[in-house]
Amino acid sequence: MRNRSDRARAALAVVVTAVLATAGCDAFGGGGSSGTKDTGGGASRAARKAAPVWDRSPDSIAAVGDSITRGFDACAVLSDCPEVSWATGSDARVDSLAVRLLGVRGAAERSWNYAVTGARMSDLPQQMAQAATRGPQLVTVMAGANDACRSSASAMTPVDDFRADFQEAMDTLRSALPKTQVYVASVPNLKRLWSEGRTNPLGKEVWKLGICPSMLADADDLTSAAAVRRGEVQQRVEAYNTVLQEVCAKDRYCRFDDNAVHDYRFSTDQLSHWDWFHPSKDGQARLAAIAYRTITAAKW
Repeated sequence: MRNRSDRARAALAVVVTAVLATAGCDAFGGGGSSGTKDTGGGASRAARKAAPVWDRSPDSIAAVGDSITRGFDACAVLSDCPEVSWATGSDARVDSLAVRLLGVRGAAERSWNYAVTGARMSDLPQQMAQAATRGPQLVTVMAGANDACRSSASAMTPVDDFRADFQEAMDTLRSALPKTQVYVASVPNLKRLWSEGRTNPLGKEVWKLGICPSMLADADDLTSAAAVRRGEVQQRVEAYNTVLQEVCAKDRYCRFDDNAVHDYRFSTDQLSHWDWFHPSKDGQARLAAIAYRTITAAKW
């Protein structure tokens, strides 16, 4: 009897040890059933097969915005020059966003520029509606400078109105094209453009024709009152950029440039030698590079 009992206890010990060993492997992730492995592998394969939310190589582009996207003053005084547009231009020296993404032929066939010199954010919904008729895979937005560049600081577009107009523009696009991607450029640093351009006598003469008077009027006036005025314009630009970022952040198919355009330190080489305020061809190329980097980033 004692031998049989000893054998039974030994067998029981083996069983218990095996059970504990198995439980220990499962608890610490060292093993597990083949069913568990298949579940994990299936989930990983499904994740790999899932289409990315953001397509880094869209096949068509429409641009909306203002004079910067029209290449204003980049080729001749007080004139549009869309062939050097950072967004859709064909000039090889600029190497526009459209050319970088679509190639020369693709840019000519599948990119469209609906920007208008002098446009403000309130004009963007209509431009978006026009752009939507093309069914583009990407829409670029650069607007807001003219909302700050008014006859005076007090005439600038209120921030709440700016937000409502931009939201309406996005809603207009989304009602027609729910999944079209949107790249939003920040409003440039107008105060820095004043600081760079005011060193050129010709530029200051052109400014007197009415270019961004809220910031550029009386360019050599360094009194405290002038400093306050320029500070108000700068603060409004920063508020506009906050709006652009916040509205864009609510849309999974929208990328804001994280203030890259605003923070870019345009030098006189990147400014138009006609008005020393708008981007030159070199400046347009820098804008194209910023846009391309934002749109093609793996993570944002």
